[in-house]
Amino acid sequence: MSVSNLLPGVAIAAVALVLVAGLVNMMRGNNPNRSQTLMRWRVGLQFVAIIIVMAVLWFRG
Repeated sequence: MSVSNLLPGVAIAAVALVLVAGLVNMMRGNNPNRSQTLMRWRVGLQFVAIIIVMAVLWFRG
């Protein structure tokens, strides 16, 4: 398996994990600051994931 096949999947999985962690934290009524921090991480990871997917598509031609 090449890096160009693996990297987008890892990036998308990271986004999904942070999203689920933030939702679980919010549903349990835990610290709202933690939910906010997790959602900020999610937005950043989404940006990185989009860049990775676009770069892979561009390099594949």
